[in-house]
Amino acid sequence: MAGPVSSTAAPSAAYNPGARYGPALTLLASLFFMWGFITVINNTLLPHLRSVFELSYTQTTLIESVWFIAYFVASIPSAKLIERVGYQKSLVIGLLIMAAGALGMMLAASIPSYGVTLGMLFVIASGITLLQVAANPYVAVVGKPETASSRLNLVQAMNSAGTMLAPMFGAYLILGRSKGGTAQGEIVLTQAERLADAQSVILPYGLVAAVLVVLAIIIARFPLPDMGSSTARLAKEERKKHSLWAHRNLVFGIPAIFIYLIAEIGVANLFVNFVSQPEIANLTHEQAGRYLSFLWGGMMVGRFAGSAIMQRFDAGKVLAAFSIGAFIVMMITVMAHGEVAMWSLILVGLFHSIMFPTIFTLGIKGLGPLTEEGSGLLIMAIAGGALVVVQGWLADNFGLQNSFLLTALCELYILFYALWGSRPTHALPDQHLG
Repeated sequence: MAGPVSSTAAPSAAYNPGARYGPALTLLASLFFMWGFITVINNTLLPHLRSVFELSYTQTTLIESVWFIAYFVASIPSAKLIERVGYQKSLVIGLLIMAAGALGMMLAASIPSYGVTLGMLFVIASGITLLQVAANPYVAVVGKPETASSRLNLVQAMNSAGTMLAPMFGAYLILGRSKGGTAQGEIVLTQAERLADAQSVILPYGLVAAVLVVLAIIIARFPLPDMGSSTARLAKEERKKHSLWAHRNLVFGIPAIFIYLIAEIGVANLFVNFVSQPEIANLTHEQAGRYLSFLWGGMMVGRFAGSAIMQRFDAGKVLAAFSIGAFIVMMITVMAHGEVAMWSLILVGLFHSIMFPTIFTLGIKGLGPLTEEGSGLLIMAIAGGALVVVQGWLADNFGLQNSFLLTALCELYILFYALWGSRPTHALPDQHLG
């Protein structure tokens, strides 16, 4: 019944308004920034690899599918590792795993090898999974229950800051330094040009590896609060009295996270190829990569705004409004041409902004002592991003622009969840740290 979770995922302690967790949350915000940054480098990496290895859209999106499969595969080992060595050491290990994957990307570029690239991206994503399993639910429970969505949106805004800067980093150091990235439209590279383009990722991933190692050292020496016994699970006999599946907000929240990730990742991964088309904006991949920053910048702005809005308005109603906005702009993207289609696709970042953190906090609302198990299942649902390969198949067979109809359908499920699926049933007392 229970999913793979971290024993630190949902600390069980009474709310204490006098406690101070500001420094810890600030440090955690840096982790949100880094994993957002590294994840979104993929958005400029994918069109780069498409030209280097001459990939179809299906093969290109398979790269991202491997990335998100790691969330499903690595969740159970991550939870067990956190239980075994503790919260702080697990964060350090996660960062070092990511650094090892970044170094492996340098090796993959030197060969170059599509298979090694897939393997190294899986390693990086596994490290991020270890961080995600603990950090998201931890932030959600540190403070007042009624402001959990606001608090997670605020910290997730730092994640969006990383996603906003990553496209500029990738456009300059990857696409801007490659033949395929600076060419107008699609081109066929010679063998020598493919080798030279492949090696353009060595420098950026070397820089990423160095930053991750430094951050791991800082966290290893930082006096993070010890959750100790406050993170203990219910005794086995007590746990039998409760069922996760009695909580409608969790049951429908798991597919909501899964489906939302299909929408977010599909838009981000195909953005560069979409706006580069002659009938849309007719840009080079490098130029399109710079416009991708606006999409992620909108997500950052939306999370700051959403954090403030949800201080005054019900989180479910705000989620419903944002899902309606996302559906409208996606339909414009499908039907329009030229810069209208490009800017409507950029605008979806604003409407997507609050979805993950808000769905997450609505999903664990009222779970009480079951929050650990619920959090683990919601984190596993991030594996939904792996199904972006479906949109790649749609793009190959029905056209890239028409493939965004899948995204529009995803927004409708989020609307259903916001209006009905997120309403708690059999709610238990929430457990929060102060």
